[in-house]
Amino acid sequence: MSDRLTVCVFEGDGIGPEIMEPTLDLIRVLAERRDLPAIETVTMPAGAGHYRDHGVALPEDSLAAAREADAILLSAMGLPDIRYPDGTEISPQIELRMALHLYAGVRPVLLFGQPTPLSGRDALDFVILRESTEGLFHSHGRGTMEGDLAAEETMRITRDTSEKLFDFAFGLARQRAKSGRGQGRVHCVDKANVFQAFAFFRRVFRERAVLFPDVEAEAIYVDATALWMVQRPEIFDVLVTENMFGDILSDLGAGLMGGLGFAPSADIGDRHAVFQPCHGSAPDIAGQGVANPIAMILSGAMMLEWLGETHEHAGLVAAGGDLRGAVEKVVRQARVRTPDMGGNDGTIAVCEAVRRALDLETVG
Repeated sequence: MSDRLTVCVFEGDGIGPEIMEPTLDLIRVLAERRDLPAIETVTMPAGAGHYRDHGVALPEDSLAAAREADAILLSAMGLPDIRYPDGTEISPQIELRMALHLYAGVRPVLLFGQPTPLSGRDALDFVILRESTEGLFHSHGRGTMEGDLAAEETMRITRDTSEKLFDFAFGLARQRAKSGRGQGRVHCVDKANVFQAFAFFRRVFRERAVLFPDVEAEAIYVDATALWMVQRPEIFDVLVTENMFGDILSDLGAGLMGGLGFAPSADIGDRHAVFQPCHGSAPDIAGQGVANPIAMILSGAMMLEWLGETHEHAGLVAAGGDLRGAVEKVVRQARVRTPDMGGNDGTIAVCEAVRRALDLETVG
């Protein structure tokens, strides 16, 4: 692999820049202390603010830089008061997923010491795998209106993308079982009892499952999934589902984790990957320095691990693990907490606590 990696950075809107810069600082600390390739960042414009000022949400130069980069790190995007003429919000992250065909939306659901509404639980570890380019999002920006009488969006599920998605899901379950984190089980989440598209989705799932005999393959309806995520979350390992269902269940998963401030994500394709927090841009607290940076930092950790796996560089994988471990230590200690975590500390205070925890893990 090259001795230099390029990360395309999108700072985002609202609190986006406030949580991005300290995350990049932590990544630089790791790059200096471990035997890592040089990580060069290229910051490019995109987002609702850029659309407001320039009339375009994702400039061609920004998309080109994303295509050329080894990875893409994206902060929260969108502002509720800035919308396209059709009334939808500005979402360059969706445009990136479509343009780069990032079909595998990885949404970890993990407890590591934070408060949770699941009373009496202190352990939770599963992954929601959301197809990110098709499903009901297929018609994003292309819906039709019948005057003021009706609106229509179209769901599309293809064999090609579904096969890639399911192979990714089974591979992820196999990897989690090997590491001791998972049960080697994949649930296909659908509504196959009602919709032909989901019956097709489930059929392709069953076909691909045959190729992974060491991984359990089960199917479950989305409504039952929502119920069991609350009542029996321990049965889940990897859940793979359509775009809209994945969007909704991911937020439920974030709720189980204690809030969106703890929820990182990745959108991965055959050649490219975007890493970003699941939460929005929170313009109501922008500029106050109180945003929770945990989801952004954990997204950075996911990026390092993916780069390491992609380039077969054990140091990058270990660096991602170090960063995640430092975050988990800070959360468990509960000495430094932003308001959404029940405290009065600011963004920088949390990041500095993570840096100190990282010092203990990487020095010596």
